[in-house]
Amino acid sequence: QVTGVLDDCLCDIDSIDNFNTFKIFPKIKKLQERDYFRYYKVNLKRPCPFWAEDGHCSIKDCHVEPCPESKIPVGIKAGSSNKYLKVANNTKELEDCEQANKLGAINSTLSNQSKEAFIDWARYDDSQDHFCELDDERSPAAQYVDLLLNPERYTGYKGPSAWRVWNSIYEENCFKPRSVYRPLNPLAPSRGEDDGESFYTWLEGLCLEKRVFYKLISGLHASINLHLCANYLLEETWGKPSWGPNMKEFKRRFDPVETKGEGPRRLKNLYFLYLIELRALSKVAPYFERSIVDLYTGNVEEDADTKTLLLNIFQDTKSFPMHFDEKSMFAGDKKGAKSLKEEFRLHFKNISRIMDCVGCDKCRLWGKLQTQGLGTALKILFSEKEIQKLPENSPSKGFQLTRQEIVALLNAFGRLSTSIRELQNFKVLLQHSR
Repeated sequence: QVTGVLDDCLCDIDSIDNFNTFKIFPKIKKLQERDYFRYYKVNLKRPCPFWAEDGHCSIKDCHVEPCPESKIPVGIKAGSSNKYLKVANNTKELEDCEQANKLGAINSTLSNQSKEAFIDWARYDDSQDHFCELDDERSPAAQYVDLLLNPERYTGYKGPSAWRVWNSIYEENCFKPRSVYRPLNPLAPSRGEDDGESFYTWLEGLCLEKRVFYKLISGLHASINLHLCANYLLEETWGKPSWGPNMKEFKRRFDPVETKGEGPRRLKNLYFLYLIELRALSKVAPYFERSIVDLYTGNVEEDADTKTLLLNIFQDTKSFPMHFDEKSMFAGDKKGAKSLKEEFRLHFKNISRIMDCVGCDKCRLWGKLQTQGLGTALKILFSEKEIQKLPENSPSKGFQLTRQEIVALLNAFGRLSTSIRELQNFKVLLQHSR
């Protein structure tokens, strides 16, 4: 049932499947293995701001292994959140670096004036643009995590704690009308006659922006669930776990019969989310095409290869013929559009804070990364004018991305690309099982 044209955009699912399988997936997988993108700095110790936590998860598959300092490439470890800029990579200027609150040593070829300006801009990185709570990279609790050693998969984390997190996201942040009583959370127990596809008539009454918001969150939830179904703990023999696709779990979450028609809708929302992030990548390309931007790890050759691969992916995203048109959003009268955009941003920021309430470290890591990636994509889509005005050879005041945002953006899109690939595999497995 997951075929045809998606609502709210002129794009069909088969085109996305082909585009993802043949163009995006192989390249993004390769990109995620590069040092620049595999190390993500994250604070997994921030307390939940909304309710008392019921203790961290004791299941061993929930545990995240932080990186020993010795393993982290020197260029990443050097401290600055804007470390991908060439101007920030000259270690000769160590005193400047200390003085600048560890924001990055400035290349001595710059004038003192632009030196100060760059430090200033980096420090006051326009917080209005942030759709997410950014983890403070300088917090002693923030640590580097090797994403390749901590893959997203089923951990056994479920029950009241997981339920409360998703419930809080759906009920308090998805613009649900007061007249709708049934919980939006797909994990909610069945509620009789207002179940299934017919329940979603309330969505039609929402404005486009609020509909989009709900679909993004639903798509993210579907994507996370797909990863858990595709990398499920199947059995443990001789103390060695074996991971693989779990058909029963997949059907429970997505089968049209078992979900009363809601499963295909959830999967369509995954495709919608993929389109939104794809659009953001095509829009942010000019930012990275500038010679000043260098994905710096300290290994000159690898850094050049990584940038070439990234630019190659951007070329592919630009070639996609059926992009979502974000100009249709926040297009009403100026005052109304501005307050709606602000509401949208605050709701999203709230969801990123809820991720600090996830009781399982590994789930928290991937939840934070994927919400930050989506938040960065939204920031890009709503900064088009600033991106067009970027100077070629100096840091930009109007629009900047921190290293953490870049790593989250590409890895989050990598997870969506993987989800769509995994969905293909499940389709094949379903046909065989019939």
